[in-house]
Formats: sequence, structure tokens, C-alpha cells
Amino acid sequence: MELNVIGAQPLTVSDEVFGRELNNALIHQVVTAYRAGGRAGTKAQLSRGEMSGTTKKFKKQKGGGARHGDYRAPIFVGGGVTFAAKPRSFEQKVNRKAYRVAIRSMLSELNRAGRLKVVPGFDFEKAQTKAMISKLAELEVSGRVLLVSEEATEAMYLSARNIPYLHVVDVLALNPVSLVGSDYVVLTVDAVKKVEEWLA
Repeated sequence: MELNVIGAQPLTVSDEVFGRELNNALIHQVVTAYRAGGRAGTKAQLSRGEMSGTTKKFKKQKGGGARHGDYRAPIFVGGGVTFAAKPRSFEQKVNRKAYRVAIRSMLSELNRAGRLKVVPGFDFEKAQTKAMISKLAELEVSGRVLLVSEEATEAMYLSARNIPYLHVVDVLALNPVSLVGSDYVVLTVDAVKKVEEWLA
């Protein structure tokens, strides 16, 4: 199949990467796993046995209503937590093959919906926000835009940082969450080739 390149000849790409059917279930699984992997998992609470303080029985067993041992019991304010949370990993295993299939499926759907734009390249010799805004106007993209370059330069990052909802990444930083959350994805020709090589 061919991808339209704005201002240049069409680019021939693999149907396997940019022409796959949409797989919602797999995309959901991969996005959920990616977000879960970013969770800190550092929440920690003290159980009854970890609380500091005396374990002395504070009143006699009978004659005072409810029977209690010490004030560290979860029933008391300031006592230990019944099922105390402990630091843990939220990581979910996703096979490499499944991860790549999900990325292919997302790119294919973006292409079908006309939300995938391909340009010859981004030539930013110096950081200039005005130049980036005019470039986006030429491409007719709006909302949440993801710019993917084969090797994003510092000038590109600096030109984009003051524009709301615009993100610049290189191919190595491309991830399912950024693809799902973007209204438009703009790739350079070299980035398309690198993505195709990665997902082939």
C-alpha cells in the first residue's frame, strides 16, 4: 500500500504494518498494561503488628463492656490497618509480539481515519514556536498532536514545548498510550521507515 506524503511522492509501505484490521481488545490490554507499568506502587500502611506502642491490656477483661487487648487494634482511631497496603508492582506481562501487533493496529486505524500525516521531514535549525505553529497550520492538524521524528532534535522539542497538547517524540519513545491519546499523528518519512523496520 502507499501512504500520501505531504509535498512529496507517495511512500510505499507494508500492509502488515499500516493496513491491519482494528483489534480493540488487544489495544485495550496493551494500553492498560503500559499504564499499570508506570504506577509507583509505593503505598504503605502499618498493620496492627507493626504499630509502635505498648501491647499492654488497657482494661480488665470483664465488667467494662467490650473486651479489648490493646489500643493498636484496628477498631480504634490511630490503630493499625486491618489489611494494610504494602509496596508492590502493578506490572502486567504482555508478549512482545502482541505489543507490536497492537501498535500496528493503532497505526492502521489512524491511517484509515485520515489522522496519520506523513511529511518529508522537520527542518528546524533553531527553536522557534512561530515556525512550528505555521507548520501545523500547513498540515491542517489540531487538538492533541503527536510529532514522531526518526531522531527528534533539541530545536524541535524547544519549538513545541509552549504549544498546548503538542508532543514531540522519536521512534524509540513511541508508545501505545501516546498513540491512543492523539487526535493526529505526524511522522517523517524516515520515521515511517524506522517504524516499519521495528514492527516488521
